Amino acid sequence: MSAPHTAQHIWKRDVQIPSGEARLYGTLQIPEGASGIVAFAHGSGSSRFSPRNQYVAGVIRDAGLGTLLFDLLTPKEETVDAQTRELRFDIELLATRLVDAATWIARTDDMGHLRVGYFGASTGGGAALVAAARLGQVIGAVVSRGGRPDLAGAALPHVVSPTLLIVGGRDTTVIQLNETAYAQLRCQKALEIVPGATHLFEEPRALERVAQLAAGWFQQHLHPLHSLRSNNNEHMQMSRN
Repeated sequence: MSAPHTAQHIWKRDVQIPSGEARLYGTLQIPEGASGIVAFAHGSGSSRFSPRNQYVAGVIRDAGLGTLLFDLLTPKEETVDAQTRELRFDIELLATRLVDAATWIARTDDMGHLRVGYFGASTGGGAALVAAARLGQVIGAVVSRGGRPDLAGAALPHVVSPTLLIVGGRDTTVIQLNETAYAQLRCQKALEIVPGATHLFEEPRALERVAQLAAGWFQQHLHPLHSLRSNNNEHMQMSRN
């Protein structure tokens, strides 16, 4: 798996995202002329340095969209979670962190015009759907890679963002969980099975296929905010009440 290459100008900076009393570390990269930005929700036990998410993010930037890879947990929380493994399954906490990331993007002057999408892996897929349900049309699209959308539970019918679920063809248990969650979604949706792939998409060209599918979905749905922009703050405020 080689890293994607692009000759376009990309604005990059390290950021800290406020979430309650926490500060979440991340890396923001936005190509010139981007119309949207994809916030990544990493899986259990992972971080913003996940090589799989880093690869997918590169393909998404090559498609002309910005990316935000950030840690859903603080360093202190990661230390606790490494011992207890409980925070990685705290979907409400993770979803709140994703909501706060979208709020931060909307309130930042040089990014407020960008439509936000979520890319979630493993448990991050469930958290992304809960966050999308809270924010409504503020979130332009959701993609889940080998995710656990079933963990979104009662939030699933309330998701209005176009949602793509991607699962490996040999990831039998997760396929069943995704099919059950897919049936509960009422939004525009698609379920893609990558033939021969296991849960981590380690097989040749499997992750490349994931990245292509994700980039295409976000290109299709992450358009500039236009009329939605004026409603961003209202949706954000409602989601926190």
